[in-house]
Amino acid sequence: MASTQAAAASEQAPTKNPTLLAWVAKMAAMTQPDRIVWCDGSEAEKQRLTEQAVKDGTLIPLNPQKRPGCYLHRSNPNDVARVEHLTFICTPNKTDAGPTNNWMEPEAAYTKLSQLFEGCMKGRTMYVVPYAMGPLGGASTKIGVELTDSDYVVLNMRIMTRMGKAALDMLGDSDDFNRGLHSTGDVNPDRRYICHFPQDNTIWSFGSGYGGNVLLGKKCLALRIGSYLGREEGWLAEHMLILGVTSPKGETTYIAAAFPSACGKTNFAMMIPPKEYQGWKIETVGDDIAWMRPGPDGRLYAINPEAGYFGVVPGTNYKTNPNAMETISKDTLFTNVALTPDGDVWWEGKDGEVPEELIDWQGKPWKKGSTEKAAHPNSRFTAPMSNNPVLSAKANDPQGVPISAIIFGGRRSNTVPLVLQAFNWTHGVFLGATMGSETTAAATGKVGVVRRDPMAMLPFCGYHMGDYLQHWLDMQKSIPQLPKIFQVNWFRQDKNGKFIWPGYGENMRVLEWIVNRVQGRVPTQETLLGWVPRQDQGLNLKGLDLSEEAVLEATSIKEDEWKSELKSQEVFFEQLGTKAPEALMLQRKLLIARLDG
Repeated sequence: MASTQAAAASEQAPTKNPTLLAWVAKMAAMTQPDRIVWCDGSEAEKQRLTEQAVKDGTLIPLNPQKRPGCYLHRSNPNDVARVEHLTFICTPNKTDAGPTNNWMEPEAAYTKLSQLFEGCMKGRTMYVVPYAMGPLGGASTKIGVELTDSDYVVLNMRIMTRMGKAALDMLGDSDDFNRGLHSTGDVNPDRRYICHFPQDNTIWSFGSGYGGNVLLGKKCLALRIGSYLGREEGWLAEHMLILGVTSPKGETTYIAAAFPSACGKTNFAMMIPPKEYQGWKIETVGDDIAWMRPGPDGRLYAINPEAGYFGVVPGTNYKTNPNAMETISKDTLFTNVALTPDGDVWWEGKDGEVPEELIDWQGKPWKKGSTEKAAHPNSRFTAPMSNNPVLSAKANDPQGVPISAIIFGGRRSNTVPLVLQAFNWTHGVFLGATMGSETTAAATGKVGVVRRDPMAMLPFCGYHMGDYLQHWLDMQKSIPQLPKIFQVNWFRQDKNGKFIWPGYGENMRVLEWIVNRVQGRVPTQETLLGWVPRQDQGLNLKGLDLSEEAVLEATSIKEDEWKSELKSQEVFFEQLGTKAPEALMLQRKLLIARLDG
């Protein structure tokens, strides 16, 4: 039966690519689907799959007047987030994966997962999903093919990537494509694995239906495999937003920024400047991932490899992110949010009054005042980037955009000032390598514990973190016009535990200073830790309801806090062992010497 399936796949395939056909046939022989469907990315296909998903209960249609083209999906309660402890980097030796990744030997991983995949698609359809990560035809774009038994995955991949015939056409007869195999299996956490094989450009995901584990173009290819390919090929795959900021004079500056989760990344990418900034414009190139490579003119160019947004919904509203609210107003898939009686969706932090009654994310009745969350804290939206009212015209440019500044930021109640410019590239890499965010009581039971998250890539780097940081240092040689590097922190608190800086749109004031520094327009004040805004020619505070003392507190650098900070970084560098880059260790020694001096 399996060989018949494989033959049928070859005969019906819209490609003659021998490597692709042979691989699909081999995977079909193992998984034994009843049917093989090659996805073409058409509107007719979308309609057919959506109708099927509604029929089988995978999707619930929302009120077409309130949410045109929108649907709700409820995942298994045991399958609501990325599973870092079940995510593996499979390299021939453990050292290549490094101490911050889970490791499995490739042959052992293939053997273990083959037993799970054997016959897992009996009674199901195998969808062949060809997709492009990056604008079609671009030199930085990568092609992937995901085999999946989930129509939910297909519909999400259609939003998140350039999926279908166009990707197959770009691939042609090449054997250079990522091979992704996914099955939801029986959604059993004891049989759930997300395995990456960097040397084979392969990803196998079993036992999950959650986007971060099964939309294989996203974190799996774009970051874990992408970071490995980037080192091999001389570019950077980063967990970064990309935005363009245009001044009233029409000058546009492009910036990439890395923030760990819960630090306002999407809000920053879609920021609306305050009223004092009439004539300024922020446009989104990407909200989550940047692929950056040296351009022929010596600058660093970035593309957003994605075509959509896969964002966290709770806390999103017209105050925090009006552009995101507009983006998810139509043609959006919602996952694990609550359902209102009139067929709309609801989540904690949404605008307006809390409804009296809802159907919660698990499909159960929910009443106002309940101690249970109506929407899961990690509930999601998947929306086309074309919905974004401030989408940059360069978002689909195959050449990408030239990056003038890179920002690193985390959630810190003290120590890190509002904004700081690195002295040079190596110092900037040090700031990125040692960035971190404080945990919250809800997450750990302890407040203020700093979790190091270098470049916001800790869960996503596909090889040894020490080698990754060295790759950042090495990139300096191939970028004659280096971007300037900055560190920001919107989350400094006063002695009463209140946030000092108002954040959201007011972050435009910090962004303007960064742009002015890039363009060489404003002087700075040098400190032991980096350059900061001067009091007389620094941040534009016009119209900001913040006292001079509060601004000084938000921007202050306290030597005793930094001495503690540098000491706490020891644990991270010790973890990297002999692969901790010598240049970064020297940076740390220089900082300690300056503080002790």
